[in-house]
Amino acid sequence: MANKIYPDATAALAGLLKDNMTICAGGFGLCGIPERLIDAIEASGVKGLTVVSNNAGIDGVGLGKLLRSRQIAKMISSYVGENKEFERQYLSGELEVEFCPQGTLAERCRAGGAGIPGFYTRTGVGTVVADGKETKEFDGETYVLERGIVADLSIIKGWKADEAGNLIFRKTARNFNQPMATASKATVAEVEEIVPIGSLDPDCIHVPGIYVKRLISGAPYDKMIEFRTVRTREPA
Repeated sequence: MANKIYPDATAALAGLLKDNMTICAGGFGLCGIPERLIDAIEASGVKGLTVVSNNAGIDGVGLGKLLRSRQIAKMISSYVGENKEFERQYLSGELEVEFCPQGTLAERCRAGGAGIPGFYTRTGVGTVVADGKETKEFDGETYVLERGIVADLSIIKGWKADEAGNLIFRKTARNFNQPMATASKATVAEVEEIVPIGSLDPDCIHVPGIYVKRLISGAPYDKMIEFRTVRTREPA
């Protein structure tokens, strides 16, 4: 079995990056984002990227770093409301954006990974989401055709992996990481811990190692919070 474990993110991405490529990036806000791999992409200087991600993090954090460095040319996203630089670039015409409903985006990635080139959904019918797309009637309802997504590269953040690349995600960090792990020609994952083969319960595996080409341990991580909401403590 080929060794999938690399010493760091730069080594794990060697030979996989090129200008104008499409990248699926797991995560939701700052939860479950592949921080080390994003940093390595920024340092590489690769540009003209199309990035598929639920959103672009926040200013200067996560994918926000690649927006700041002008390495992203197009975003395929569903939620973009927390990033001022994203807003500025979009409104000024510097950044192309393809808005996609959140569930549809997840299904487009899942479909791409399953070899399904397209599917019909009612979501977005009668809105700008459906503009220019094929529609079809099923049982008296209108559905819009959406294309599956297959990227050049997926960058994924997991909780644990064994040496074969079998992945487990922790709680909500599973989010888009699971479907995106299958939706590309090559998947590179960073995890908090790598354990020996046989250490993980096979019934608990979220992504089989056959999908994971390269793997790094990125620990330790800082658990960042997008919004810290607190209230004044009442007197005892």
